[in-house]
Amino acid sequence: MKIIKNIILSLLLFLTIVLLVHCQKSTSPAAPNMPPTTTIYNVPSAGDTVFALVDLSWDGGDSDGFIKGYQYRYITYFSWDMQDSVFSDSVAQEWTFIDTTQQTIAFNSAQYLNLQRFQVRAVDNNDEVDPEPAEKIFFTTQTIPPQIEILAPQNKCESFALDHTTDWWEGIELSFEGSDADGEILEYGYSIDGQEWNWIEDTTLFITPDEFREPLNGEHTIHVNARDNTFIINPTPDSVKIKLVVPTFDKDILIIDETSEPDFPNSVKTTDAAVDSFYADLFGTNPEDSWDYLWHAARTVDNLPSYEYIGQYKTVIWHADNRPTSGPHALANHVNYIKNYMNVGGNFVMSGWRILKSFAWDTDFPVTFEDTSFVKQYLHIERADETPYWPGDLVGADGMKGFSDIDVDSTKLATFPFDGKLSVVNVMLRRSGFTDILYSYRNDQSSNLLEYRGKACGLLYTGTSFNAIILGFPMYFIKEEDAQIMAQEILDVINY
Repeated sequence: MKIIKNIILSLLLFLTIVLLVHCQKSTSPAAPNMPPTTTIYNVPSAGDTVFALVDLSWDGGDSDGFIKGYQYRYITYFSWDMQDSVFSDSVAQEWTFIDTTQQTIAFNSAQYLNLQRFQVRAVDNNDEVDPEPAEKIFFTTQTIPPQIEILAPQNKCESFALDHTTDWWEGIELSFEGSDADGEILEYGYSIDGQEWNWIEDTTLFITPDEFREPLNGEHTIHVNARDNTFIINPTPDSVKIKLVVPTFDKDILIIDETSEPDFPNSVKTTDAAVDSFYADLFGTNPEDSWDYLWHAARTVDNLPSYEYIGQYKTVIWHADNRPTSGPHALANHVNYIKNYMNVGGNFVMSGWRILKSFAWDTDFPVTFEDTSFVKQYLHIERADETPYWPGDLVGADGMKGFSDIDVDSTKLATFPFDGKLSVVNVMLRRSGFTDILYSYRNDQSSNLLEYRGKACGLLYTGTSFNAIILGFPMYFIKEEDAQIMAQEILDVINY
């Protein structure tokens, strides 16, 4: 019985195996991935001639997956024969990946007429590309390069420079403007001393000292260019050469003499040499430390000291002690020159007759100076006035901030309308921070011009980079013994 049972079990096992083998389905190998296909829309039409900035659209499909994106490129032919299908002198762009079906493309269009062969191919989820990219052939017209012009600095100009930036000296200001006749400018580029191009969108910037090649002191070249919306760059960028001067400040005082002695009152019989001697005695300078502005104006093209010359001196004292009538003192015409000197740390003292009036010659006084003006920004004087031409009124000034009182030299002002007193004196009615009054206006007790009494006529500005002293009257018409004390006190307060 047991034998029969084992036979039956063996038979059942055999039948089960046969059944399992019979029921198992056979599998076929996986089908290969089908490459994607690409189509391109008919805009522009084949053979069209269009502007170099072209809108192109396309689409793609994949029968066994999905489209991940597209790759496009174009080949520009500058020589061709359409009849014989001969194309030469070409520039081919690299394939560019994009995940959209539309793109505005700036084509290389350097010639009068340029044949463009645009190709696009779909990329599927297996990173396989269409082996037969969609293609369109058309023409583009020549694009005009953008124009660029440097506005500042001027070619062959001089400028002071430091090896570091400060509150007052941020670097060399570079400004320019551009235009594009057949499009728009996307960005501007500048290159310093033949180094790499820096591309920016602004048209004004400061070039910091680290951007110049060493040595900083000397000549440098600045190039500026522009790139338009067809990515065309002007083949001839604008350029300027400039000379940078790093100040040494190894001398003390330079006196710039703008005083015109023939324009003194009739009671004053003096010469340029006498005035030069007066100031040299006051400040203890040598002949080489004096620059006669009027002498140089008559005999040279540039009547100002060079940057190398003035950059040797820690302080410039500019005097214009004659009373101008038909036009302002020349100092007002050289604001940028003086600002450049002060920005890098030079101290500035100015003394003169109607000296503040010269900075607003065509404006009635009292005047409020604009925030961007030299007088407000550098001298920190907000509002100023001027005493009348007649009668003479200033007899002296009361010293403040440790300064001594001074008296007007009446012998130099004996004639009408002065009668021994100074007229058309500038007073400072309102001042900004970091200033101190050095002298206040003094007239006789019998004077009718009470509104000027006690007003500031001498001011000190103490800054982070420079100090400045402004005298609203001419020093030459102060008693010499008082002027000697005044000069020493000026030197003391301006850090000598």
